[in-house]
Order: sequence, then structure tokens, then C-alpha cells
Amino acid sequence: MQDQKQIAGAILIVGVLIAGAILLKDSKNPNIQKGNGIPVATLAPINKEDRILGNPSAKVTVVMYEDFQCPFCGVISGLEPLSAGTQSLVQSLQQRDATWTPFVSRIINDYVKNGSVQFVYRDFAFLGPESQKSAEAARCAGDQGKFWEYHDYLFTHQNGENEGNFSDLNLKSFAKELGLNTSNFDKCLDDSKYAQAVADSKNEGASAGVTGTPKGFILRNGKIVSTIDGAESYTTVKPKIDAALK
Repeated sequence: MQDQKQIAGAILIVGVLIAGAILLKDSKNPNIQKGNGIPVATLAPINKEDRILGNPSAKVTVVMYEDFQCPFCGVISGLEPLSAGTQSLVQSLQQRDATWTPFVSRIINDYVKNGSVQFVYRDFAFLGPESQKSAEAARCAGDQGKFWEYHDYLFTHQNGENEGNFSDLNLKSFAKELGLNTSNFDKCLDDSKYAQAVADSKNEGASAGVTGTPKGFILRNGKIVSTIDGAESYTTVKPKIDAALK
């Protein structure tokens, strides 16, 4: 009975999110204009406060705005294992496009590791209080050099939105699971050390025309040359990156 409820809930989430994605298309966003087919947006420059993977001198950068509660962000990560609800979302995407595959892990393996692309993760915590706190928690983990480990843990432990899965208590237990200094982590989270930074990131994303997640920008030498709109497949993202690298 519980499994049936989870499946039904997953199907409902998929339907709602797909409908929401349609409504949130950037083509209807007044903060985005088009110039020669290329988005013109006010994207905050890459800085030392960003969470970055790869070669800082790479001429191509992929900036991703994401929310740790967003199921679509979970599926594009390519991380395993996925929750039952997230697995259902993958199946839905593959039913619509048999070639669909997650792109973040492939970008990292195919481009970041060889130094040709720099990958930047940015918070766009818009789905509620647990989005805000999980983003703060990941930054707190970053104080101990484990942002990316915590990032991965969050995406592989999604289970609904604002239902307590990313409560402060659970976020602290995740830190313990990852071997962090829990005293320092708990204080960071309790003091809301990064609350303003997470809010600022969301505001900066909004200035760039971000209205939902996942949303990506592909930059060549600091200028936007393409975008990643929603849960695209690696089969559509890869040509964009290859074009930027030429």
C-alpha cells in the first residue's frame, strides 16, 4: 500500500513539474532578451565564493542554478542511487525521449576532468524552507572541504518537498554520515551563517532570468553562448558544449 502511494505521488509530482516547466519557459521571461539567437542576461561573474569543479582557466564554463529539493535537478545529476520518485521521473523523461540521459555527471567525466570545461554550481533555492536550509547546509559542509560530497548526498536522498526530509535534524545527521565535525557543522547551520549568501544567489539567478530549476548557462571566455533549459538530455547538451569549445 505504501509503495502504491509513493508511485502515485511520484506520478503526480511529475505531472505538476512538467506543467510548471512549461509555464516557466524563459521565452516568456521579461528579464531575458534575445540577440542573434543568444540570450542576453545579467549573469554574476564567477568568483571565489562559487562552488567550482575543474580548471579555472578553461575557456568554457557551465554555470548551473539548482535547488536540492528539485527532482529534475536530482535526475540530471546522474548520481546513484535514486529515490523511487526520482526513478519514476527518469522513466517519464525516457518515455518522452528514448535517448534521454542525465548530463551533469557526463559533463564532469567528459569535459571537466580533462580541463576543457569549468563547472559551477549555484543555489536557486525557490521550492521552500527546506530548499533554503539544505543549500545553507551544503555550504556549511564546504567549510570542511566537503561541499561536493554533501551536494551528492542531498541529491541521492531526495524524498518530497518540505515534508521534513531536509529538516535541520536530518541535515545534521547527513553531516555525521559524511564524517564531518558535527559541532562545527551544527553551529554553522544553527547560526544561519550562509542564509544571506543563499538568498543572494537566488536573487542573482533571478537577475539572469532564472525562474525555475535546473537552469544552466554555457559561457565562452565569460560570455553566454548558450543555455540549458530544464532537464535536457546529454544528447542535446553535449553539442552546445562542443560548439562553445570550437
